[in-house]
Amino acid sequence: MEQGKVVTCTVAKDAFTDQVTKWFDLSFDGTSTFTGHKKPDVSNFSLGLIIGPSGSGKSLLLKEFGQEEKIDWSPKKAIVSHFSDPIEATDRLMSVGFNDVRAFVRPYHVLSTGEQFRADLARRIKDGAVIDEFTSVVDRNVAKAASVALKRHVTKAGLKNIVLATCHRDVLEWLSPDWYFDTTDGTLHDGRLLRRPSITVRIYPCSRNLWGMFAPHHYLSHVLASSAKCYVVTAEFEKQTNVVGFVSCRPYPTGSIRRAWLEHRTVILPDFQGLGIGPRASDAVASLYLSEGKHYFSRTAHPRFGAYRNKPNSGWMPTTQYKGENKYARDQASDKGTHTGAERINTFGGDSRLAFSHEYVGKL
Repeated sequence: MEQGKVVTCTVAKDAFTDQVTKWFDLSFDGTSTFTGHKKPDVSNFSLGLIIGPSGSGKSLLLKEFGQEEKIDWSPKKAIVSHFSDPIEATDRLMSVGFNDVRAFVRPYHVLSTGEQFRADLARRIKDGAVIDEFTSVVDRNVAKAASVALKRHVTKAGLKNIVLATCHRDVLEWLSPDWYFDTTDGTLHDGRLLRRPSITVRIYPCSRNLWGMFAPHHYLSHVLASSAKCYVVTAEFEKQTNVVGFVSCRPYPTGSIRRAWLEHRTVILPDFQGLGIGPRASDAVASLYLSEGKHYFSRTAHPRFGAYRNKPNSGWMPTTQYKGENKYARDQASDKGTHTGAERINTFGGDSRLAFSHEYVGKL
């Protein structure tokens, strides 16, 4: 193990330090010395990870890569107002799996611990960012979901030289860094050899009574139509099965199309947002109805769902022409100009909101 920087600090000895050193038979002259690890020889990477137990020198080594940015949040401003513009805010918040748009207009101090973690992450992630104690304060499902979302964003945005430090090994495969340095034994590993755990998503018909578990997390409405058919979503990974979501649909509200259904309410619980479960669950239900010879439509004001469905080979076909200005929706769904279907959005339910409208036609 090659040694790195040596750090020394001194404190004034007093009755308290004297008593503690006497109790535990410590030899202490007021000076403490820490020997760090040598900075690994890495360059031209996207995402690196320093991992190891507390007290093993992670933070000291992380400082060799840069200084962690301090994030300030005004208690009088919504979190969305802390970015350069609403488009950047929405993109960066959703890129780390923060998909509850209602929380975007709330101040930071009222958010849950998981939401605060994702909001901080959204502002910190950029070229050369360093982040200590990654996922240390959040539930482990949130940690894994945020890791997947972060890796996806870093890859898509082409970000470089981001280094994280954590004592939690459970995020390693989910994050899939280019490299990781283990401070336990001072070894550098090739993270490209890691394989993310598989997620098995299953859909089951369920009673509408389950909607109460998911209603508070729907971005638009808590109301479930009386005609809705409901499905519960489970996800199995790492030998554990979790109830993670809810999908419903109702008969298409017009007599002009026979055997047609409209997606109604789709919710993935916040702890599991960022794993890509929402689109998979929605597609699964749509595929079921298509296999029965039925038409299956979706109309959503949520930009992430709309953007996904506008991508080539998503299995969804835009159904209406663009009728309003929604730069965020177009920019996100167009995949940097490679797909013009992003402009196919319409007014939602006859009101002034803008939405994406699609029919599921099946994947090639």
